[in-house]
Amino acid sequence: MVSKHRIRNPFQKGRAALFTSLLTCATLLLAGGLFATGGDGEFHSSIPNLKPFHDPSGELSTFTTQGSIDTNNPFFQDLGTNGRRCVTCHQASDAWTVTPPHIRERFEDTDGTDPIFRTNDGSTCPSNDVSTLEARRKAYSLLLNKGLIRIELSVPAGAEFTVANNDNPYGCTSLDDISVYRRPLPSTNLGFLSTVMWDGRETFKNPDGTFKSITFDLSDQAVGATLGHAQAVHAPTPDQVHQIVDFETALFTAQFRDNEAGLLDAHGARGGPVALSQQPFFIGINDPLGLNPTGAPFSSTIFTLFEKWLTIPDSEYNERTEARRSIARGEQLFNTLPIPITGVGGLNDALKVPVIHGFCGTCHDTPNAGDHSVSAPLNIGISDASRRTPDLPLITLRNIKTGELIQTMDPGRALISGKWADIGKTKGPILRGLAGRAPYFHNGSAATLGDVVDFYVTRFNLNLSERDKDDLVAFLKTL
Repeated sequence: MVSKHRIRNPFQKGRAALFTSLLTCATLLLAGGLFATGGDGEFHSSIPNLKPFHDPSGELSTFTTQGSIDTNNPFFQDLGTNGRRCVTCHQASDAWTVTPPHIRERFEDTDGTDPIFRTNDGSTCPSNDVSTLEARRKAYSLLLNKGLIRIELSVPAGAEFTVANNDNPYGCTSLDDISVYRRPLPSTNLGFLSTVMWDGRETFKNPDGTFKSITFDLSDQAVGATLGHAQAVHAPTPDQVHQIVDFETALFTAQFRDNEAGLLDAHGARGGPVALSQQPFFIGINDPLGLNPTGAPFSSTIFTLFEKWLTIPDSEYNERTEARRSIARGEQLFNTLPIPITGVGGLNDALKVPVIHGFCGTCHDTPNAGDHSVSAPLNIGISDASRRTPDLPLITLRNIKTGELIQTMDPGRALISGKWADIGKTKGPILRGLAGRAPYFHNGSAATLGDVVDFYVTRFNLNLSERDKDDLVAFLKTL
């Protein structure tokens, strides 16, 4: 039942407007996208296409091929028992995920009772005390500080390993049911996906070994999220699932204006979500390991959005030119920077090659989107024990056959496949809309895009000048 009280636009930022709580005599109804209000104060059932949202680098927007964002879609409806909706963790203003600053606003606005704050997966452990404001602040610390949701996964039957120790700072120390902490992935640009979820647990194969369709994967994910995150008693109906998937796959999100460079489709550039929506894609497109079904060779030229900005003549110099040239140089670096790839699980070991002379596009090969075009989870070392921070667990795994021990913050794909070789593997996410969705990596370990670049510089011993790093960051902010 919908309250007749006015619900503010859930797509606008600000403490009071992002998620407004309305107390009724029996219900705390959170504005999770059920309705939107226009300047006339009346309720509207849709959000205009390409509505801009501010982020630290400028503005992002979403283009939907359905014409407008229909907030009557089940994506915005309460289908569970704990007040959550899909939109609770997938906000248009945060590039269709959630970010710590806005999560903290919701905490302060509601004293930690907004539906995102639920102990089934929002708290660091389901046994956390949430009886007081300060207790809730502690219980939801990872959500507040890094935007991390707790995912509990059981060690698969027949796994090649056992859990020897689970050093979890929050008390979730089971050796059978493992709590890992991950960023909610964006529910936009899904037409470019080859893998659903960080560990690929919602990517399915047919009996003949081929992969099922993205529609099948996302449908299963929608059911699982409703039963799990929203704690629904019953699965959504097939029609509701169909509407959710249709809604999600119609969304394309990208940065469209940069604070320094201005509009990202100016002067011949092709930034923004409309151009993105027209980008061709198929599974295996531009794959570097020969899995492109067309047989076309791999090209390291992944992004071609700002080629025209490399050659802006001095005669057309203005206050935007230096920023645009920097972005174009960053794009060129992304495409051409030689990277000696070593120690990457899923690449070096799989190919039995100690050093692969690659590029950014070796792992981010999808043209103008930047994820991997086939399902290929990799371990680049994000969860290594050497990078452990006190706010995340350290899990010790023992190989059943050899007795070898590995310590990791997150076993990744191994908790789905049970394979020793899959420890620490996760997928590479789509790179569009980066500026609006910090922090980065699956565990939020990189607070900024500068931190992301620094990770790769250190991890692969890259020889980059400070200008090179600045140019790369400037480019990534425009995606």
